[in-house]
Amino acid sequence: MNLTLGKISTLSAVIALAIGVTACSQSEADNTAASLDKQVDKTTQAKRFISDAEAQMAALSIEINRSEWIYSNFITQDTAALSASVAEKYTAASVDLATRAAQYADLPLSAEEKRKLNILRSSIVLPAPLDPAKNSELANISAQLNGLYGKGKYCFEDGRCLTQPELSAIMAESKNPEELLEVWQGWREIAKPMRPLFEREVELANEGAKDLGYANLSELWRSNYDMKPDEFSTELDRLWGQVKPLYNSLHCYVRGELNEQYGDEVAPASGAIPAHLLGNMWAQSWGNIYQQVAPQDADPGYDVTELLAKHNYDEIKMVEQAESFFTSLGFEALPDTFWERSLFVQPDDRDVVCHASAWDLDNLDDIRIKMCIQKTAEDFTVIHHELGHNFYQRAYKNQPFIFKNSANDGFHEAIGDTVALSITPNYLKQIGLLDEVPDASKDIGLLLKQALDKVAFMPFGLMIDQWRWKVFSGEITPEQYNQAWWELREKYQGVKAPIARSEADFDPGAKYHVPGNVPYTRYFLAHILQFQFHKSLCEIAGDNGPVHRCSIYGNKEAGSKLNTMLEMGQSQPWPEALAAVTGTKEMDAKAVLDYFAPLQTWLDEQNTTANRQCGW
Repeated sequence: MNLTLGKISTLSAVIALAIGVTACSQSEADNTAASLDKQVDKTTQAKRFISDAEAQMAALSIEINRSEWIYSNFITQDTAALSASVAEKYTAASVDLATRAAQYADLPLSAEEKRKLNILRSSIVLPAPLDPAKNSELANISAQLNGLYGKGKYCFEDGRCLTQPELSAIMAESKNPEELLEVWQGWREIAKPMRPLFEREVELANEGAKDLGYANLSELWRSNYDMKPDEFSTELDRLWGQVKPLYNSLHCYVRGELNEQYGDEVAPASGAIPAHLLGNMWAQSWGNIYQQVAPQDADPGYDVTELLAKHNYDEIKMVEQAESFFTSLGFEALPDTFWERSLFVQPDDRDVVCHASAWDLDNLDDIRIKMCIQKTAEDFTVIHHELGHNFYQRAYKNQPFIFKNSANDGFHEAIGDTVALSITPNYLKQIGLLDEVPDASKDIGLLLKQALDKVAFMPFGLMIDQWRWKVFSGEITPEQYNQAWWELREKYQGVKAPIARSEADFDPGAKYHVPGNVPYTRYFLAHILQFQFHKSLCEIAGDNGPVHRCSIYGNKEAGSKLNTMLEMGQSQPWPEALAAVTGTKEMDAKAVLDYFAPLQTWLDEQNTTANRQCGW
């Protein structure tokens, strides 16, 4: 009996325990179900958020594009105020959406939806703090910096007050070192008032980046390349390492030639090259000094600037010719509104931002360029570059708004330059500018001209954001702005200031992209990518000759392959877009070396013969 009772008691305990376990399991199941329901609700919220965010940003983008267009073309206090107001509104919305996007990052969404959320979070160039007053302050500072640059002039003692394009023309043409020094120094006076504004801008933008979950603005900027920020920095070092031996050979040759012309007092035979002697306001490209350093008997027998004048090319005809390159590849002609609404010539009656730029005002077909065209070979190339942006913009117009951009920002800059690499003697003959194509003996001169523009630019394209990233991270303090700028210029470029500079100066501000808050690494990437694209497109076009002689003008197959990539916009990680044209997912500077291989052999021979000690 007791045994039975004992068994009953034990059984009761087991049943009770079982009931408890069942109740607990049921409770956990209920909690799990509730959690899943909540996650489903949040997933639905995330999908709705993405849709609403796209619609909101698409509408705001049109508003800010129009206000910026008006401000850039009519610089007044009123347009500056309107621009700042719209920028403030746009930035506030961008920061709000970026903050909210971060809340949905870990949900089980599609790859496309996750990509859109990441782009929303990381694509703000100048994030404002959540504090509305600070947002307003940042917008006003940004407008002031743009205005200081756009209205900048240097006045000579004779009363002439010249704009940056006019001063740059002197830098390109003069061989008088005293005049070059005056112009170089004079333009940098416009940047001095920018220093306190820039310093405060960095403080505010860093605060905004932290509100979005980034350590600083440097980390945010480097998060836009489908890889971790530090991995991206390593990738840049790898690419520069590939190109640096070619640059060193070019630098050594140019320094030696300038020394022979100017002497040790002006252009020392060793060390860094004084920045005012390289034919460009920022010593970023050296093509304007080609005649000073050109090899004997390398003259191809033509000058594109002279050919443009000979054939009565005005500003409009230059743009029309650049358009015809794209249409020869199978792209649709530019819309009538492009010709009606673009700015091609610097107005006499008002201040405008003359820096060349391409615009997409409505995210569909209202594409334009804005530049004060000079009838020169350089601007003929720049026009091709800007139209590259426009044709890219129109190619991805059918993508969702968040994907209406290039695969990475280097791609956008590379497309027009890829086309410009096809501005070969063969092309010039095809379009009637040139009567005869020079023989291969002239290739060294042509390659040197290209290298002075392209290869000379690469370290400059890299160092500007190396400086800014260190400023954003705090590694460079405001007390070191100018000193660190010149240290990096010497490290990467082997270029130095021609006169003593101090922290009373703010030389970075004399370059548009610094006060304009335009990231600059894109230009370095573009100078790698354009050669990679060009080589691949030449192979697609069936051109088996030297890659520097290839032109894809008129080849529809190459155009179709290019268009496939352009239409992808930012919908896929950039390695996928790269592979669409090149067949590989890795950026590679080998195409640069292949293009300039005959030149590097020649440069090294010249430097050895002259017994030059290369490096700085």
